[in-house]
Amino acid sequence: MKTLRIGSGAGYSGDRIEPAVELAERGDLDYLVFECLAERTIALAQQARISDPAGGYDPLLSERMRRVLPFVGDKTGRRLRVITNMGAANPVSAAVEVRRIASELGLELKVVAVVGDDVLDVLQGDFLLDNGQTVGSLGERLISANAYLGVEGILEALHADADVVITGRVADPSLFLAPQMFEFGWAADDWPRLGRGTLVGHLLECAGQVSGGYFADPGFKDVDDLARLGFPLAEIDADGEALITKVAGSGGRVSRATCTEQLIYEVHDPAAYLTPDVTADFSQVGFVEEAVDRVRAQGADGRARPERLKVSVGYLDGWIGEGQMSYGGPGAVARAELARAVVLKRLELMGVKMQDVRAELIGMDALHGPRSTVEPWEVRLRVAARCEDRLEAVRVGNEVETLYTNGPSGGGGASKSVRQVVAVASLLLPRDAVNPRIEA
Repeated sequence: MKTLRIGSGAGYSGDRIEPAVELAERGDLDYLVFECLAERTIALAQQARISDPAGGYDPLLSERMRRVLPFVGDKTGRRLRVITNMGAANPVSAAVEVRRIASELGLELKVVAVVGDDVLDVLQGDFLLDNGQTVGSLGERLISANAYLGVEGILEALHADADVVITGRVADPSLFLAPQMFEFGWAADDWPRLGRGTLVGHLLECAGQVSGGYFADPGFKDVDDLARLGFPLAEIDADGEALITKVAGSGGRVSRATCTEQLIYEVHDPAAYLTPDVTADFSQVGFVEEAVDRVRAQGADGRARPERLKVSVGYLDGWIGEGQMSYGGPGAVARAELARAVVLKRLELMGVKMQDVRAELIGMDALHGPRSTVEPWEVRLRVAARCEDRLEAVRVGNEVETLYTNGPSGGGGASKSVRQVVAVASLLLPRDAVNPRIEA
């Protein structure tokens, strides 16, 4: 029986590159998938594209492709292909860049872009977002609207014999499900197999999380050689049954526990995990450790896919002004508390217009509120506020900085910043309003 090997080369935009190269070189893979789009990432990419019409794709695309393209194609009797959503807001330009790199490396590769996720022109003013606002109410603050595509465009690209498939916004598990459907010939309504294939995608989509990253807790959940964390791969059969593992000798750990933690990540209802391709049922999923770093996933199922697609809408939502100052030594907390009170009073006296403000002592109450009773040797004051106007946000950081000469003694290491807020909301769009397609 044929076994398909799919590796995960990235779990987010800024992820490490070395584990992906290790998979390409030593993983004996059929497919290497880079999942690099978070909710806000594509809105930020759309902003970048406004400034540069040829931009808007993942900033690490060029480096990643330069490192792994030499392994793409039929090198050892097993053809390696790459699938990635690093196209972000501009998959067509991303494909152009990958072709340029392939040419520089002397490689003849077919690179195909999947488009159709950008639905900004489709949305009308009365579309209601999940935050209660309408699309029309955002006015010029609206940046982007991208539908979560499923497998259709990727399948079309693979049927066109693509070596590298570059997409924009595609549901994370779909990046991994598409090659399974292509290689095994699964029908688009074979819901049980699509449910199993979606489980594989869900387990792999965050890369190092299922091989011990964001899992380690010394003394409770130990992970060997975390500094050399290896990214996971799946060995999959024609029925969608899969074994999760990693490259032999790489750091990290694949276990029943790591797989279980990833299984429940971002899953609201395990019995109805909605994707563009299938309503997956993970409620009966179990994991069996067959050997060290070899875990079998089983028990997933599926039902008919939803009739509407999720659309992620990005928009500008003001500015955040922030300032920080450190205090150390005896009495550090008392001086930091005084500094906090001074800054908050000053912002009130100056009439700074703020929608939200936070003033916290990092090391004391920044995460869990005022619960610590132990006096730390050092503490850092952070004051941040969201403002509609950039100049108002600037005043927040400035006022923290003035603590140098206008606040309690011993303050140091001041920093201040202002950044624009790119907010994200969602809505549901009828499937027939979206047209996924390829551009070779």
